[in-house]
Amino acid sequence: MSGMDVHRRLLSAATAAVLTVTVHGATAPAALASEPWAGGAPGTVGKILWELDDSGRLGVCSGAVVDAPGGSVVATAAHCVSAPDRPEPPAEVWFVPAYDHGLATYREDGWRVLSFHTPAAWQPQEGGDIAELLPHDYAFLTVERKAGRTLQQTHGAHTLAFAPVPADRDVAVLGYPAAAPYDGESLRSCSGPTQVLDGPDAPPVNAGGLLLEDCDLTEGTSGGPWLQGYDPATGTGTVVAVMSAGTGTGTVVGRPFPAEAEDLLAAAVAATADRAG
Repeated sequence: MSGMDVHRRLLSAATAAVLTVTVHGATAPAALASEPWAGGAPGTVGKILWELDDSGRLGVCSGAVVDAPGGSVVATAAHCVSAPDRPEPPAEVWFVPAYDHGLATYREDGWRVLSFHTPAAWQPQEGGDIAELLPHDYAFLTVERKAGRTLQQTHGAHTLAFAPVPADRDVAVLGYPAAAPYDGESLRSCSGPTQVLDGPDAPPVNAGGLLLEDCDLTEGTSGGPWLQGYDPATGTGTVVAVMSAGTGTGTVVGRPFPAEAEDLLAAAVAATADRAG
C-alpha cells in the first residue's frame, strides 16, 4: 500500500473506524494477529470502563499512567471522554490498572476518574463529524487516591513525550481490543516502525499523526499508549502518542501530544492538587 493510499483510506474511514466505545462481550476466535503483551499487563497501563446506559452495556477504552506532580494522571484519547454521539463525559468512569479478565470486579479494582481534560479545540457537537476533531484526539484524566496513595505511587508511571516524536525507534502499541476477533479481556500489542503523517499527501484529519501498519487492534484500544523505550523490569517507557483511529484493515494512527498539551497537563495537575487539598 503506497503512502498516498494510506492517507486516503484513513481519511475516508476516519468517522466509521475511530477506535472508540464498544459493547463488551465479543468472543475471540483461535487465530489472532496481534500479540498478547509478554509478561502480563503492567500496572502502568489499564482499561477505562463506564456504563453506556441503564441496560448495563459498557463503554471501554485504554489508557496509561503518566508521570506528573500529584501522581494521579492518565493519558488517553479525547474521543474516550466525549464524541458527537455523546457530547458530555460519562457520569462515572473507572481506570483499572493491569486489567486482566476483571469485568466482575472493575469497580473494586479500578480507580474512579475525578476529572476530564480535553483540548479547547475538542468540541464535539451532537450529530457532528468526529473526523474534523481527530487532530486534537488526546486527553488527560485524573483519578482518586486509594488508601492514601496515588495511582503513580502504587503502580508507577510512564514518561510523557511531547511532539515532535523521535523517529529513530520502534513503537509498541498497547490496549484492550474488544471488537472481533478480540474480547477485551486481556492486554494486547503491536509493534514496529512508525512514520509521521505530514506533507501534501496527508489530509488534515491525519496530519501530525503517527502511522503503524500491520496492526489489527480494534475498538477498545482507543487511548492506549504508543510506547518507545519500554523497560520490562519497571513496566514503564515513554508515551509518544495515544491510539486514535484506524482503517479497520490493519492500519492505525496514534495522536502525539503537541506542545500546547503541556498546558492541558498542567490543568490536570492543578485539578489533582485542588482535590488533594
